[in-house]
Amino acid sequence: MDETKDDPGKKMRTLLAGDKSSPLDRLPKKAKDTSSIPPKEEYIAEPQVESKSESSSKDSSKSETPPTASEPVSPSTEKRFNFGPAFWTIASIISLTFNVVLLIILLAVLQNLRILKLGSAMDIGNGLLGGLYTNFEKMDNAHITKTIPVNTTIPVKFDLPLNQQTNVVLSENVTIARALVTVNTGGLNITNALATIVLPEGTTLPVYLNLTVPVDTTVPVVLDVEVDIPLAETQLHEPFSGLQEVVKPFYCMVNPTAVKLDGQPVCE
Repeated sequence: MDETKDDPGKKMRTLLAGDKSSPLDRLPKKAKDTSSIPPKEEYIAEPQVESKSESSSKDSSKSETPPTASEPVSPSTEKRFNFGPAFWTIASIISLTFNVVLLIILLAVLQNLRILKLGSAMDIGNGLLGGLYTNFEKMDNAHITKTIPVNTTIPVKFDLPLNQQTNVVLSENVTIARALVTVNTGGLNITNALATIVLPEGTTLPVYLNLTVPVDTTVPVVLDVEVDIPLAETQLHEPFSGLQEVVKPFYCMVNPTAVKLDGQPVCE
C-alpha cells in the first residue's frame, strides 16, 4: 500500500473537498424496470458493461418467461392442444352409435305394440283381477268339513238322584220275622197275627226308590265326529273381506258390470 496513513478525519475532508459529487451517487443503483423502456427506435442505450452474474440472471429470467403469441410453438405444445378435438370426435361417434341402437330398439317395440291389442290387455286385467276377487269371495264363503275319529276314555263323576217306583226280583230267600199276617180261609180267619214269613228266591216285589247314588267311573268313547265350520263365522272373515275391498276398485275399472257369486253386482 503506497497510501500514507493520514488521519481519518483529514482524509474524509480531503475527499469531500476534491469531489463535488454526493457520496450517494457512488452507491450501487437498482436495476431499472425494462417495461418502461421505450421502443428501440426511440431509445438509445449507453453501452454498459454487465457482470457475469447479471448476465446469467437475465438469461435465466428469459428462459422462465412464457412464450408470447409471436414466438413459435413447439411440437409437444401442438400435440397437447390437439387432444381436445380428438376426444370430442370419439365421444360424438360413440353417442351417435348408442342413439342408432336405441332407435332400432324403439322401432322394434313399436312394431310389437301394433300387434298387441288394447282389448287383449283388458281381458288379461279382467281375468287376473276377476280371478283374485272371485277366489277371495269363495274363501270367505268356504266351510271346513272333516270327520274326526274319537277314541278316548272320559272320566265320569257325579251324584245320581233316584226317586221312582220300580220292581225288584229277589236273588235269594228272604225271611221276615214278626210280620203281621192276615189269613182268611173257609174255616179259619186270622187278622193281624204275628208270624215269620219266608219269601222265596225269584219273587218280584214292587218297590219305591228315593235315594241319591254317587257315580265315580270312566266311560270309553269311540265315535266319529263330523265337523263343519263356516269361515265366514271365524276370524278369517275380516281379512278375506279386506282383500276383496283392495281388489274391488281395480276390478271395477276393467269390468264395471262384474257380479258376485250370488249374482249381486260388485261395483255398487
